Amino acid sequence: MSTSGPEQSHQSAAPSQQPSLAAQEYRFSVLLIDDQLVVQEKVRRAVLPETDIDFHFCAKAADALAKAEACRPTVILQDLVMPDADGLDLVRQYRSSPLLANVPVIVLSSTDEPLIKKDAFLAGANDYVVKSYDTIELVARIRYHSRSYINLLQRDAAYAALHESQKQLEASNAELKRLTHTDGLTGIANRRYFDDYMKQEWLRAQREKTPLSLLLMDVDCFKLYNDTYGHVAGDDVLRRVGAAIAAGAARPADLAARYGGEEFAVILPNTDRAGAKELAEKICRAVAALGIAHTTSKAVDHVTVSVGAATAHPIQGGDIVGLIKRVDDCLYNAKQSGRNRVSAAE
Repeated sequence: MSTSGPEQSHQSAAPSQQPSLAAQEYRFSVLLIDDQLVVQEKVRRAVLPETDIDFHFCAKAADALAKAEACRPTVILQDLVMPDADGLDLVRQYRSSPLLANVPVIVLSSTDEPLIKKDAFLAGANDYVVKSYDTIELVARIRYHSRSYINLLQRDAAYAALHESQKQLEASNAELKRLTHTDGLTGIANRRYFDDYMKQEWLRAQREKTPLSLLLMDVDCFKLYNDTYGHVAGDDVLRRVGAAIAAGAARPADLAARYGGEEFAVILPNTDRAGAKELAEKICRAVAALGIAHTTSKAVDHVTVSVGAATAHPIQGGDIVGLIKRVDDCLYNAKQSGRNRVSAAE
């Protein structure tokens, strides 16, 4: 046990508002607020044999709140009557302090009057002890309330740690989901996510009786580009083309994906043939506008894409495979017609 004088600050460890220590690492700490030296000495002697209890006291009510916030006791013994303040006003101040709001307060009183007890508990006291107390009983109450307070702090700390762990887990799961859905090279959706999203939007179009359009595009003469400029430069082309395609598919429901190799796809929910063709031509122009030199291309002297576009009305029948087959046929037509252009199915 350690003690401190009326105006001294005590430096022993006391639990913070949100501690993370194990139960056995906490120390009990009692702060006595009382102007009577005889009471101070009686309480000090009572806890003196208790090696796990730190003892602090404050003789002035004006210093009580600051002293309590500084030493962070696990229980406060508060005299009910002091010359410069009402003890219950001090209890209310403790309850208004973020640092002390839950610290147990044992009121010390010279009377056993029920109405005074009632006022003490209404003010926020946790216990009421008449000053003719037995010291063994007082120490037992100090231990009981200190242990309850520490358990409360540990519970709050555990909840906070659990909440933080849940946040980290949610963030990790979100990142894992993102990585699972993302193509590692281009940063847009991968083929796996394309397949899942296509099924989802097909069913939505059936329910809502809306059109569903699909674009499929191919970087023109990409093998020749790799042979001429190397695979590192080819990877950079795929990244830049993927970014241009994703920028074109700007609506929240649109999905740009790497379909495989140098092929890309865009799913366009609730989009008719005219809208799909318009966006396909916009993407075609955007890729050409990148101005990436491709001197061995059979189309023009810079990187371009050929685009196939088709629209389905799932409520009328058909299936996803049929839509993809139509788009693929359109892409073939675009390439056969000279590349760097759009072919849209009727």
